[in-house]
Amino acid sequence: MTPALGERRLYLCTPDRPDLASFLEACIAGGVDLVQLRDKHLEARPLLERARLAAAVCRDHGVPFILNDRPDLALEAEADGVHLGRDDAPRSLARRLLGPEAIVGTSTHGEDDLAAALGEPVDYLSAGPVVATPTKPGRPATGTGYLSLAVARSPWPVFVTGGVTPETVPGLVAAGARHFVVVRYLTGAPDPEHAARALRAAITEALEQAGAQP
Repeated sequence: MTPALGERRLYLCTPDRPDLASFLEACIAGGVDLVQLRDKHLEARPLLERARLAAAVCRDHGVPFILNDRPDLALEAEADGVHLGRDDAPRSLARRLLGPEAIVGTSTHGEDDLAAALGEPVDYLSAGPVVATPTKPGRPATGTGYLSLAVARSPWPVFVTGGVTPETVPGLVAAGARHFVVVRYLTGAPDPEHAARALRAAITEALEQAGAQP
């Protein structure tokens, strides 16, 4: 496990895009400190190429890079880890393939997922989406109640997903969130660096008001 993973606050999850390198540069400059490439449409070879690009950008800035779904391609791309949904490759396989120092994360959407994840060799959980989101079509919202439960039970960092914006951050922090996954607020921003700065500032302010380490 990366020693500083628990200190990572703003986790960008992005699909591939033509300006991937410059987009990541801008988001990292604005305060993103963990990056995941999640693209459900690319075939293996082009996905590997884009993962290598993203990994190189993140490495230059000391930001861990995570690839979604594919531990085999994460290994080949020299990613720092992999994020797996409940229907993806087993977490135990990812751990054996990537080694003890890799980051292995997994999605949880309710108590059954959480109970299963607690017995897995993972380093962090995501919890949500707290509100319905088009990035997870058909996935019902969990609400903040599940977020609070996951934070209370998990021995690892819990990254909240679903509708993270500067306006929603205070309520999420009140429910126990200390780590945040963002997709659309940054991927749809005309100025990603400015948007990332605004979101990071909102997180820092909310954590300080809650008496938590920003």
